Amino acid sequence: MSQAAAAQSHPRVAADDTAVMARQRRRSMLRPVLMIGGVLVVAVAALVLWVQGGSVVTSDDAYVEADRLAVATDVSGIVSDVAVHEGQTVAKGQVLFRLDPRRFRIALAGAKANLANTALAIASMKQDYRRILSDVASTQAIMASDHQTVMRDSWLRERGGTPVAEYDNARFRLAADRAAVRSLQDRARVELAKLGGNLAIPIAALPQYQMAAAKVAEAERELDRSVVRAPYSGVVTEVSKLQPGMYLSAGSAAFGLVSNRHFWVTANPKETELTWVRPGDPASVTVDTYPGRVWHGVVQSISPAVGSEFSLLPAQNSSGNWVKVVQRIPLRVRLDLRPGDPPLRAGMSVEVSIVTGHHRRLSDLW
Repeated sequence: MSQAAAAQSHPRVAADDTAVMARQRRRSMLRPVLMIGGVLVVAVAALVLWVQGGSVVTSDDAYVEADRLAVATDVSGIVSDVAVHEGQTVAKGQVLFRLDPRRFRIALAGAKANLANTALAIASMKQDYRRILSDVASTQAIMASDHQTVMRDSWLRERGGTPVAEYDNARFRLAADRAAVRSLQDRARVELAKLGGNLAIPIAALPQYQMAAAKVAEAERELDRSVVRAPYSGVVTEVSKLQPGMYLSAGSAAFGLVSNRHFWVTANPKETELTWVRPGDPASVTVDTYPGRVWHGVVQSISPAVGSEFSLLPAQNSSGNWVKVVQRIPLRVRLDLRPGDPPLRAGMSVEVSIVTGHHRRLSDLW
């Protein structure tokens, strides 16, 4: 290349170098601006989300609950038949199973016979009391006659008209009459006491009769309890545990019954998340089994104690190596079930979102 051409190309190179250096300076100045700006954007976005997110409390430690019962009866007996099968939906009052009723019917017949016998015994006591009163009156009449004989013999003996032996016999008869009257009167008081002190009292008002009537009522109750019915509508489970011919002891669980109508959700949020949660707050529930489906409900109650307080061995934090652990407090959410909702089952995992209505303020940061 000639010297003239080199001289002409040199200004262009210098200009290109100047442009490159300018771009590098702009980039070096823009980088911290972008870094700081990005941090500020993230901080502002996080602050906005924090302020707006204070009104909702979520918990995934939550499960569907339902009324459930281990079906049992308070009488013992041989199972005669089981009227339901596994997974069957039953209505309230529907027969679940029966015990052999024969021994209960025999017991009822014996109780009724005892009641009738008690009524006869009370009627007999009333009649005995009347008879004793009649005997008292008769003995008193004899005693009055013997008293007159003693008085007459005493007058005659003073005049020598009656032997001493005859007079003594008259006195002995009078003493015997008086003793007989006292004995009969004591017997009459005993019989009247058995009648509650009132001869006209109705038989059904006496304790003896009421006790016998109570035995009849208990026998009737046991006969009625030999037929076990569903206390509420639901679905029976583990029915195969009970078979005809088994001896079922009183209080022993036969099988399970789970309600198909009364459901609720028990959630276990952290204690630090319950600051603004109150009973009556609206809640939404999503069930893991049904993605995208939402149930609505209301916070029904909040437990007065943390879950560990109800454990068999509550934690004791009096030792020197104590470590603080955030506790969980159970709360119950009442579900508003609607026709057409998918079936819920006890124990399903759910996620609960509670709208507290509380809005955070920047002052809460300090």
